[in-house]
Amino acid sequence: MLEADLPDLEIAVEGPVTAETVFGDARPLWLEIGFGRGEHMVAQAAAHPHVGIIGAEPFLDGVVGALAGIREARVDNVRLHHGDALDVLDRLPPASLDRAFLLHPDPWPKVRHAKRRFVNPGPLALLARALKPGAELRVGTDHPVYCHWTLMQMQHTADFEWLASSPADWDHRPADWPPTRYEQKALREGKQVWYFRYRRIG
Repeated sequence: MLEADLPDLEIAVEGPVTAETVFGDARPLWLEIGFGRGEHMVAQAAAHPHVGIIGAEPFLDGVVGALAGIREARVDNVRLHHGDALDVLDRLPPASLDRAFLLHPDPWPKVRHAKRRFVNPGPLALLARALKPGAELRVGTDHPVYCHWTLMQMQHTADFEWLASSPADWDHRPADWPPTRYEQKALREGKQVWYFRYRRIG
């Protein structure tokens, strides 16, 4: 499956990443940062066929799982990058993304590893640059350290505003937010899951 399907779905290794270069038209463009095995990404693609979704995932098992999901769902609006999402963000023109997802990332819970978390000033600045004004960033986690870290980091950036009308908002997954296997596993284990929605200011 990897050799048969990935060449047709993988984005080019060089050059700008835009809806036009990846999908051949000016459709809205979404990015999923670390898609796991692709459950959320494929479900969003099926629900929004007019949108082009780029998924970045460094782990081969995740890419293989996503390819299986894409084939089973028969969606044609997903493209993949087998590697670091920062490589994609570097190649996105300013204000080119309509939505971005960061769902259940590696929490790197030890203090000495905190700089490896995606929710840090450098990666957030790259993401803010790529998102259109008014575009939405969604962050999901079941790890208390990452939850608190996200709140702290996002409070210190002027690029995003939290779309929450009450504290309870982060306890409930929106209806248009398909679950990931990591979320389902966490819920089976009785863990709390937090759902953050932010808007790009500008």
